[in-house]
Amino acid sequence: MDGNQILRDFARIGARAVVEVSPLAGQLRLDVRSDNKGEYFDVRVGNDIAVRAVDIKPGMRHLLLLADNRDAPKDRFLCGHDERHWFVAAVPGDRGISGVRTAMEALKPEAVREAQARLGLRNAAQLRRKNRAFIRQGEWFFVPAPEVVIDPDVVLRNEPISRGRGKPHMVERLARIGGEPVYVSHRAPNGLTRDQYTSLIARNPRARNSNWRIMVRNAVVYATGRVRHPDHATILLNGWHRVEMNTESRAPSMRHVAFLD
Repeated sequence: MDGNQILRDFARIGARAVVEVSPLAGQLRLDVRSDNKGEYFDVRVGNDIAVRAVDIKPGMRHLLLLADNRDAPKDRFLCGHDERHWFVAAVPGDRGISGVRTAMEALKPEAVREAQARLGLRNAAQLRRKNRAFIRQGEWFFVPAPEVVIDPDVVLRNEPISRGRGKPHMVERLARIGGEPVYVSHRAPNGLTRDQYTSLIARNPRARNSNWRIMVRNAVVYATGRVRHPDHATILLNGWHRVEMNTESRAPSMRHVAFLD
């Protein structure tokens, strides 16, 4: 792997990078870190893995990295700048993902792609954070749902949405339809069922003090009003929108990405 070439590739999108080649086989980790000069990409890779940029879009400040380990499936990572910060996202799937644009589409949930197709959005519009099909804030997509009628009794105010870790996005008004109640804390960011929670407390009564919050997993979620997050500009949803998270969690290569939010 040519580490100097990786540095030049990141420089083309206006980013700094640090590349560390490890003698440990199979090691791969991508992160966005900060120092006194600002944010930079931290790329740590085993000497048996070839990492290269297969597509660079300087105008968009995005590039697509391919990590090739001959003994494992290839991993793809979209690296770029979104609003205020640099990011790295593991890209799910491999068929047809050859560049930045196809990687961005692969990260969109099915409901978003269906809305784009139904409205006949042009390619340029599909790349925007706001268009007729959706509004995006970070990893969350909000798809207009004018046909939806929400019972006022189920509406929650100033409710967080989160993929389990990191800083939540705060929604002015939100409704969850269906799904499974789970207990969430730093001990179990992805949630425990009631039985799992009861079992944990029986084994370790002190775990009861972990600031548990009851949330709902796998619900259909709708939002309206303002959505706030410290790393993103506040968005305003006029009318109810269906809430969809990007597809990064489906990517096996996500295990190589340090969690950022």
